[in-house]
Parts: sequence; C-alpha cells; structure tokens
Amino acid sequence: MTARPIAFSLTFVALFALSFAFMSAVDALPDPVGSVGTSNGTGPSQVIQISNVEIAAPVRVAAKKIGLDVSVSNPADTNIDVLNEALLDGAVRYPTSALLGAEGTVLLFGHSSHLPIVRNQNFKAFNNIEKLKAGDTVSVYSGTTEYRYAVTSVRLANAEEDVVQLPSNGKYLALVTCDNFGTKSDRYVVEAEFVAAYAL
Repeated sequence: MTARPIAFSLTFVALFALSFAFMSAVDALPDPVGSVGTSNGTGPSQVIQISNVEIAAPVRVAAKKIGLDVSVSNPADTNIDVLNEALLDGAVRYPTSALLGAEGTVLLFGHSSHLPIVRNQNFKAFNNIEKLKAGDTVSVYSGTTEYRYAVTSVRLANAEEDVVQLPSNGKYLALVTCDNFGTKSDRYVVEAEFVAAYAL
C-alpha cells in the first residue's frame, strides 16, 4: 500500500530535480525575489531587483533609521519663488539635477525646523538628516521602482558655501536642508551613492 506513494514521491522529486537542472543549464530560472517594505511602509511586499533601470522623476524619499518619509515634487522652473512654493508640499528635486536611474546626482532639498510647533509639517520634512551615518540606507522612489542609496557623508555646510558638488560620473544622491532657496543659512548636506534598484 505504501510502496505506490513512495514511488510517486521519488519520481516527482527526480523529475523536479531534472527540470530544475535543465532550466538552470539554459538560464531559464526566474530572478530571485526578496522582501522590503511597501511604498507606505506598512508591511512587506515582494520586489525583484532589476538591472535595466528606468529613468524617472522621484516621487518619495525615505530613510527608515530617522523616520524620514516625504513626497518629492519636480518643478520645471529654477525660479526661487517657484522652488520655495514647492517646498511647502514636501521635498523638491532641483530641476537641473539628475533623474533617478540616470548618470549624475539627484539633488533633493527639504525644509528642516526644530520649532516645537509648526502649522505645515513639511517645514520639518528633512529634520534629523544630520543623524544619518555612513552606510545608512536612503530610498528614493519613482512610481514603479525603489532606488536604494548608501550614505557616504554627512556634513554641516558653511553659511558662505553656495554650491553643492554634483558629480556627473556615476549615480549619486544629495539631500540638503534649507530655510529658503534664496538664503545662505547653514545647512546639512547628506551625500550617498547608488546601490541597487528594485521593482515595486
């Protein structure tokens, strides 16, 4: 009675092993699947690491270690008033900086404020970015892909420093706090390098 189920099981295992070996030999196995947080951070979801990265505008930036999770807008104009208005809705990608997946540096600005009470929470969008450390992960999202970056440096920029270096050979991310695009107040600058992209 038990011989038939055992024989069936052995046959099934043997066929499975042969099929797996054949698919491996012809490079027909599916890509590995991992698990990361969903776009709203409420639980795990299945993602696949991708090699052919799309070129896209960022819509969200997150750094779990410091509780950062804000939307990103992409104004087309470099006019200071336009950029300051956009900062009221979250972080802003500087219009002439790189897009996600492209060579260059994605430059994201965000307000930071340590006032105990603010009406618009976006004035605290980049609070605590100075607490990031080398190796920490920052994720920037398009509508379909997570772009993961590893922090390489965190520094307080001098009030007289007008320019953040934007390397164009490679894929980088820069997060910059600011009170206003037109002021020279001290600001924190976080620099990070691209690690991998994951399809959502």
